[in-house]
Amino acid sequence: SKYAIAYDLIEAWTNVFSDVAEKDWFYGDVAYAVQSGLFSGTSNLTFAPQTSMTRVMLVTVLYRLAGEPSVKGMEKSFDDVKPGQWYTDAVIWAAEKGIVSGYDSKTFGPDDNITREQLVVILYRYTGESEPASSRQLMFADADEVSGWAATAMSWATTEQMISGKPGNALDPKGTATRAEVAAVLHRFLDK
Repeated sequence: SKYAIAYDLIEAWTNVFSDVAEKDWFYGDVAYAVQSGLFSGTSNLTFAPQTSMTRVMLVTVLYRLAGEPSVKGMEKSFDDVKPGQWYTDAVIWAAEKGIVSGYDSKTFGPDDNITREQLVVILYRYTGESEPASSRQLMFADADEVSGWAATAMSWATTEQMISGKPGNALDPKGTATRAEVAAVLHRFLDK
């Protein structure tokens, strides 16, 4: 895969971002995401690692990962996804493939921040998995806060070590996923 970037390329990465330092826990993940063409900066000099990731940002990353397939013949499915936007084809593709769904049949919420449980559900659907890697119980302090619709995907993501807890042994399933966190999850996901 063109996304299987060797670690020596990450080490050779020339960091142009003023908000990403080599000491940051996410440095290698940002390097991976940028070197593989999945993410770009929010400007020429910033990555905005602590900025929340939106639903369309994630869908666009996965669309790039899939090679940006044609959406010709696929139907627009959400009223709040306008034609001709930078993310329109990505959302149409992801909805058609069953990777994303809306809040209802007409509302996608393109600019809404993605939660950690939404992130893992979308990745789980992207893989085409139908069963979790194991039936491991979620052993986190806030495991009871994981929505029922996200439980299988969260079990899969923690079993596969794509997502880990935050301080206090918390999953923070309804917390917003930052660009740095998504870069880290995608790095682990693509290394599997």
